[in-house]
Amino acid sequence: MSIPLISRLPPLPAVRDLLNLYRLQAVKQLSQNFLLDPKLTNKLVSAAGKITDGYVCEVGPGAGSLTRIILSRNVRQLIVVEKDKRFQPPLEMLAEASDNRMSVIWGDVLSHNLRNSFPQESSCDWNDVTPNIHIIGNLPFNIATPLIIKWLCAISERSDAWTHGRVRLTLTFQKEVAERMVAPIGTSERCRLSVMVQHLCHVQHKFTIPGRAFVPKPNVDVGVVHFTPLIVPKIKAPFSLVEKVARNTFSFRQKYCRRGLEMLFPTSMRAEQVQTLLRLADVDGTLRPFELSIEEFDRLCQAYSVILEKFPSLARYNSRSTDGIDDILFAEQL
Repeated sequence: MSIPLISRLPPLPAVRDLLNLYRLQAVKQLSQNFLLDPKLTNKLVSAAGKITDGYVCEVGPGAGSLTRIILSRNVRQLIVVEKDKRFQPPLEMLAEASDNRMSVIWGDVLSHNLRNSFPQESSCDWNDVTPNIHIIGNLPFNIATPLIIKWLCAISERSDAWTHGRVRLTLTFQKEVAERMVAPIGTSERCRLSVMVQHLCHVQHKFTIPGRAFVPKPNVDVGVVHFTPLIVPKIKAPFSLVEKVARNTFSFRQKYCRRGLEMLFPTSMRAEQVQTLLRLADVDGTLRPFELSIEEFDRLCQAYSVILEKFPSLARYNSRSTDGIDDILFAEQL
C-alpha cells in the first residue's frame, strides 16, 4: 500500500530572502547562476514529465528554488546532491519541512554514483517502460558537458543510476550546447556530442531560458534538455570506441571525413587502413563529418572493430598524444 504524500510544504521564506539572509552569492569559479522565477522553475520541472509518486535526484540544488517545486509535485523521495556547503541552512530547512521525503548528499556529482540512491522496488527492466525515477538539475556550466558524457557512458553500460532501468534526465546547458545535442544531419551545430547523445537517447530541447532570468545574469541563454535512454543503442559498439571514432571524425569538421578518420591510424598505415575502413563501412570518404548519419557512424565503428581484431594495439593509439618519433615507434610495434 502506497504511503500518502503531502502536496504542500509549510510556509517558508522566499528563496531570494534566504539568499539575502545567509549572504549567499553565486561563486563564479563554480559557474553558479540562480534561477529564482517560479514560472520558469515550474516549467523546468514540468519538462521532466510526470514525477508524482516518483523518485527524483536533483543535481546542484543551491538554495532550493527547483527543490521546492519538485517536492510540491508529490514525489515519494527526493535526493539532492550539492557540493557547496554554504547552502546547508536553506537545504536543511527544506529537508525538515519535507516530511522525511528529502535527503541531502554533500559532494561532487562528478564522482558520485547514484546506484544506491533509489530503492530496488522502483526499478524497471531495461526493455520495459521507463521507471518513475528522474534526474533533474540546473547544472553549472563548468560541469554540464563532462557530467553528461559521464552519464552517457553509464547509460551505455547500464551502470550508476541506470542499473534501475532507463532513467530519464532533464538538465540545463548553455543554449549552444543544447542545440548541438539535438542537431540533425547537415547542420552547422552537428558535432561529436550530437552523435554520442543521439545514438543512446531520444533527446529533446524542451525550451530556452533567457540569460536575464538568472542571478547573476550569464552571457548566454540556457537550454533545457530532456533525455530518454533508448532500449537499443543505434551504434552497437562500446562507448569508448564510439567516442574515439566520433572525436577523430569531427577533428576536421570542414574537411572530408576521410581526413579525420585517418587520425585513427599511425602515419605509416593511414592511407591503406583508412581506405579499408571506408570500404568495410561502405561510407563515402568525401562526405563532411556533419553529413554522416548515425547509421554510417555505426558502420564505421563496426569496421574499426574489425581492423582492431587484426591490429589490437591500435586501440591504444592516440594521434594527439604522439609526436612524429612516437608515431613511427608505435607503427613498428603493430
